[in-house]
Amino acid sequence: MFQTLKELFESFTVPRPGASSAQQTHSVQLAAAVLLVEVVRADAAMDDAERTAMVRALRERFMLSDDEVDRLLELAVDTARTAYDYQRFTGQLNDHFTQPQKIELVEAMWQVAYADARLDENEMHAISKVAGLLHVTHGEYIAAKMRAKHANTP
Repeated sequence: MFQTLKELFESFTVPRPGASSAQQTHSVQLAAAVLLVEVVRADAAMDDAERTAMVRALRERFMLSDDEVDRLLELAVDTARTAYDYQRFTGQLNDHFTQPQKIELVEAMWQVAYADARLDENEMHAISKVAGLLHVTHGEYIAAKMRAKHANTP
């Protein structure tokens, strides 16, 4: 069990120079997943609605199977617990995401925040900080927030 988890973690860590395309892909997926998890951590507890929003965002963005999403989220939760800042993850995404992809991630973060029908100040702060680190403009940030809010309105 420990060896399997270690191998999984190593497959998702930030790749070294000359790393394979698959390693870079896993690293980017982990970075995005950790940032989604950070929205939930800001709210103190992950409920079913937030988990569903994260799963949907990861599945749509990366075309992952249910098993892959489950493993990615498990690793993202573990990684988020030991992360001391967002720059490691946003730096990875700045290197590999286009501006529209960064905006989509910010929108997904808002969808996670709105999923439990309670928008918390800590969630808003985390999303704002990540958006800034991803170089998402204030206008893009607000538009992403409004789209997410509209998508969560019954």
